[in-house]
Order: sequence, then structure tokens, then C-alpha cells
Amino acid sequence: MTSPSKYLFDLDFAAPKAPTTISLADHQAQLSEAETRGYRSGFTAGQQEAEAQIARKLSQALDRIGQTLTGIVGSVSKVEARLEAEAVEVALAVARKLTSELVAREPLVEIETLVRDCFRQLSATPHVVVRVSDGLYPHILEKLEGLASESGFQGRLVVLAEPDIRDGDCRIEWADGGIIRDSNKTEAVISENVGRFVAARRAVAETPVKGTDT
Repeated sequence: MTSPSKYLFDLDFAAPKAPTTISLADHQAQLSEAETRGYRSGFTAGQQEAEAQIARKLSQALDRIGQTLTGIVGSVSKVEARLEAEAVEVALAVARKLTSELVAREPLVEIETLVRDCFRQLSATPHVVVRVSDGLYPHILEKLEGLASESGFQGRLVVLAEPDIRDGDCRIEWADGGIIRDSNKTEAVISENVGRFVAARRAVAETPVKGTDT
């Protein structure tokens, strides 16, 4: 009887291994390929970092631009509000000057217009009283009588001079009503309304705006 074999294959593990050899050309090729892979990997990572940094800076720049634009828009709104307030004040001053000059030059115009409108609505009224300033009374009496006739007014017209009425103003009275042209009261109402508007616009002009130092 033969003894069993210890190994069933031909490889002898006890035998020394032959050294692996590579040619210089293959070594240099592999080294170059490794360097290329490393370069590409580093370049890609650097490029990605640079792109991320550019994106961050661009986002920050856009934020600053947005804040600046907000400030500019707010500043423009403030300038517009201030200009509106100044324009209204100038317009009011000009209107006062023109009105006073118009009344001084043509003091009967507004009174005649108002009386004519009243006569048209009061053709059946028994009597109408028109009160004017002392200075205008001699000049307007005949004109008002002519307007009454032209408008078809059949009642009695009474024209009175009043020392407390300004030139260009008048009071028209009839049995169940009346109307007053008082330039002082009209100017006061206009001034009050303009004052509120100007105050509101100036408040806008003086309100701090985000994104600016103003």
C-alpha cells in the first residue's frame, strides 16, 4: 500500500517566487499615467472650488446690487415726494398771486358768473338780494339788472353795498336759501388741504430708506 500524497497539485509553495520585472519604458509610462490622473483630479477639484467661490462672490455682489437698487428707488421716491411738495407750494403761491391780480383787474367777473348761474335756477323766486363791496356797488348794479333780464328772472332784484365784503366777493340770498362767495374762507380751505398734502409728502421725503445712508 502506497502512502497518500500530501498535495494534489503541482505548485510547490516552498519554492522561491521569481521576481516580477517591468521594463523601464513601461515603468515610465505607468508613472506618467499616474501623474496625469493626479493632475486631472487636482485640476478638477481646483476648478470646482474656483467655480464655487465665483458663485459665492457673484451672489454677494447681486445682494449688494439689490440693496443699492432698493436704496436708489427709495431715494428717488423721496426726491419725487419733496419735489411734489415744493411744486404744490409754488402752484399755490402762483394761484394766489394770479387770483389777486385777476380780481384787481376784473373784480366783477366772478360775481357776474355766480349771479348768472343763480338767476337761471331761481327764475320763479319772488326776490333775490345780492350783497357786494362798497367799491363795486356803483359799477355792478346795472350789470346785475341786465343779467337778471337776460336770464329770465321775473322777481325783484335788490343789490346792497356792504363794507365787510371784499372786492370780488358777494352774498346772494333768496327766501329759502343763499350762497356766499368768500375768497378768504375759500383760500383758508385750500391752504389747509394743501398743507396736509405737503406735510404728508414731506414726511415721505424725510423717511430713512434702507440700503442708503440718507
